[in-house]
Amino acid sequence: MKGKLDTGSSIFSIMTELSNECDAINLSQGFPGFNPDSRLLDMVCKYIQGNNNQYAPMAGVPALQECIATKIEKFYGRVINASQEITICDGATEALFSIIQAAVHPEDEVIVFDPAYDNYAPAIVLAGGITRHIPLIRSKERTDYHIDWQRLRDTINDKTKLIILNFPHNPTGAILKAEDLDILADILRETSIYLMSDEVYEHIVFDSQKHLSLASHDELWERSFVISSFGKTFHATGWKVGYCAAPPILTEELRQIHQWTCYSVVTPIQCGLAEFMQTHPEYIETLPKFYEAKRDHFCKLIDNSRFTYIPSAGSFYQLLDYSLISDLDDVAFAKKLTREIGVASIPISVFYDCPPHEKKLRFCFAKEDNILELAAERLCTL
Repeated sequence: MKGKLDTGSSIFSIMTELSNECDAINLSQGFPGFNPDSRLLDMVCKYIQGNNNQYAPMAGVPALQECIATKIEKFYGRVINASQEITICDGATEALFSIIQAAVHPEDEVIVFDPAYDNYAPAIVLAGGITRHIPLIRSKERTDYHIDWQRLRDTINDKTKLIILNFPHNPTGAILKAEDLDILADILRETSIYLMSDEVYEHIVFDSQKHLSLASHDELWERSFVISSFGKTFHATGWKVGYCAAPPILTEELRQIHQWTCYSVVTPIQCGLAEFMQTHPEYIETLPKFYEAKRDHFCKLIDNSRFTYIPSAGSFYQLLDYSLISDLDDVAFAKKLTREIGVASIPISVFYDCPPHEKKLRFCFAKEDNILELAAERLCTL
């Protein structure tokens, strides 16, 4: 097995534990501070009380697969065969783990874009693969974080098996543009490289922009595993229900691993999600404005502080730059804020080997307004 697997505690566990010890406001871990829609809760409860508490089919409850197919066609124009191309997973994390185990073999190389979600590299190591890191960049032409296409071309070689994308991006909030998909397709056209697209924040995109799923691009779709999460979309991260959409030949490979990692996902929640999606299809379309209002409220409050920022384009995270406040590294500064003013965040360096001049913390704004107001009031004292 190539590489070294770090089995220490994740920064998310560390910061949440520290937040609890200090009775701080926890804007570190990415979970909403409010319950799912009450109508959805009622539906799940109905199925728990009914005859829906045994194993679900390995690939998922058919009604939920069909709802996902309908959603993908509506938002991305892709007609999906629900039974052959959609697999319900034990959260997006199980989906990405199973995909990597299915696609990556010893000595295969996998490209990730930094800052990168911290689950990618360990899964690659466990598969015997080698992780190649490419930093997202910002430029005078594009101030948002984006892919360095020339660096990607230079990194691809005969051993490259998989490229992992995550847009809307955690932690920067960056999103893909239409030309990005075309450039990627051009780079990969003569290769057999697969794509894993982590799109768990697909419905949380701001400023009237549109999420461009790899499912929307004919050429890229043929080599793509597309992941999403009901936890993020329905404010229910504790349910751990996600899915992967992929062409039949790739879905078949995924399911060879999925059947051993978890076999099937909790039945009554799948049933409740299916009914809710059928009866309230408009719900998803409310998410961008709902979270955009949260972002705008938090950022407006932060305008009174010494933090600087570029508003997030997607996800429910906002990066704040503290270069005008402290010279401490981001891990030390995040712990200091938690202990001294009672606001917990995530240091961006845990996502990659960031340059020393990067002084940024990630804050989750998926909280009630009064919580954001109290947190901002404390941050403005620095």
